[in-house]
Amino acid sequence: MARASRRLRRERSSEDITDGQYAVLAVLDRRGPSSPSALAEHERVSPPSMTRTVACLASSGLVVRAGDPDDGRRALVDLTDAGRHHLADTRRARSGWLAARLAELEPSQRATLAEAAALLTALAER
Repeated sequence: MARASRRLRRERSSEDITDGQYAVLAVLDRRGPSSPSALAEHERVSPPSMTRTVACLASSGLVVRAGDPDDGRRALVDLTDAGRHHLADTRRARSGWLAARLAELEPSQRATLAEAAALLTALAER
């Protein structure tokens, strides 16, 4: 599973973004604007590490930092249109790669994978 996951992560729209940076973009897409400290907690990294990640994404134009309207002492990070496009392009590349690999399998093999996926999901949710 780990090897398949690593291989899938290599499919992306740009080599200029790291897996950790992509993960932050994906979190912002799913959860909306977030503080750097909340992002750090979600990704289980240190706040200084997340600050560097956010700074890199901001300098690339993929996220923007703005003041929190509810707490002027805090900043919120949000996706830019460029960040959304990058995320969509990467998801498309990954889906395309996976679909092509699955198409190479026999129907019975795809059925086995579907059963395995259901079992792995059940294990992960325990």
